[in-house]
Amino acid sequence: MRVPIPIFFPSLPPLEDPIRAELFGIERLAQHAASLAAAQRVISGVEPRRALLPRIEANGAVLRDANRVIAEALLEERWITPAAEWLVDNFFVVDEQLREIRDDLPLGFYRELPALAEGHLAGYPRVYGIAWAFVAHTDSRFDPETLRRFVREYQRVQPLTIGELWALTISLRAVLVENLRRMADAIVRGRTARREADALADEFLGLGTRAAPTLAAVMARDDNPRLVTAFAVELVQRLRDQDPAVTPALAWLNQRLAAQGTTADEIALVEHQRQAAMTVTVRNVITSMRLMSALDWTAFFESVSLVDAELGARSNFAAMDFASRDAYRHAIEALARGSARTELDVTRQALARASGQLALSFDAGASDDASPSDPGFYL
Repeated sequence: MRVPIPIFFPSLPPLEDPIRAELFGIERLAQHAASLAAAQRVISGVEPRRALLPRIEANGAVLRDANRVIAEALLEERWITPAAEWLVDNFFVVDEQLREIRDDLPLGFYRELPALAEGHLAGYPRVYGIAWAFVAHTDSRFDPETLRRFVREYQRVQPLTIGELWALTISLRAVLVENLRRMADAIVRGRTARREADALADEFLGLGTRAAPTLAAVMARDDNPRLVTAFAVELVQRLRDQDPAVTPALAWLNQRLAAQGTTADEIALVEHQRQAAMTVTVRNVITSMRLMSALDWTAFFESVSLVDAELGARSNFAAMDFASRDAYRHAIEALARGSARTELDVTRQALARASGQLALSFDAGASDDASPSDPGFYL
């Protein structure tokens, strides 16, 4: 016996909104970075943090399921939305991002980073919140220069740690994956709604093996006060301009829409705009993932690091090889972590001592090839 078409989705959890806010130009985005830095408070001490990896794993599972559902629709030669095409055609890019996040996210690493004290991302690393804001106000469109400006403006108000700057790339990837998962969830739900609408339209039009249902039978299935938009749009399109015998069903549908404060034409426009926006966002996410994989993140890090800027301006730090520069940074991190000093404080102390501005009695066992005029001697 065929299970009645539910028409609604009363048992499903609420659909999460895309990570999308007002689209900012570069100047407005820079202003937002400064205001964000002033507003964000971080957790002090060892208060509990929220784990990021489980969310990423869950997002990966949803994305793989969505890819499978869309691929099955293509095999059945069913119509899919442009956003769904973008996802299925480029899923290898998404899969690679998920692997990179898992490989580059040590379990204890994020616990060492400053975490947000309040807001919807409370307990998550501050740098994750920064990445979230950047993605939201660019509609997931990655541009290295725009991000560089965003980070620099943020740090004019609140410096970021070395660890946070290194974590920026993985945070951006994680937020893009989160946004794409929300898009994929909407794509799959929309496809399910349209299939249910098609099945009901087939019944009304006598295209199935069963007799056309009465309007009373359809209304008996109504256990939720609100129609799903994708379902209603598909049903309107199927029933409009059909035989007068089915017009009572269309009248019922119009009445339901009126009760929701809308009309068939209005929801069709809303659905069209939603599909267009979703296509743009999915395209931006995929394109951004590609660009991020090609970017030299070491060069990016060093271009925004305040510690590197201090060392480069007052020593020969910039002329050193990467391994040496990184050794200096690791020493600065360790000293800051084991004291009440910030990383910039430690850096400036080492530079001051190297320039002779602070006196220091040297250990007789110090290395002969170490130069007291270099900050690395003290680090």
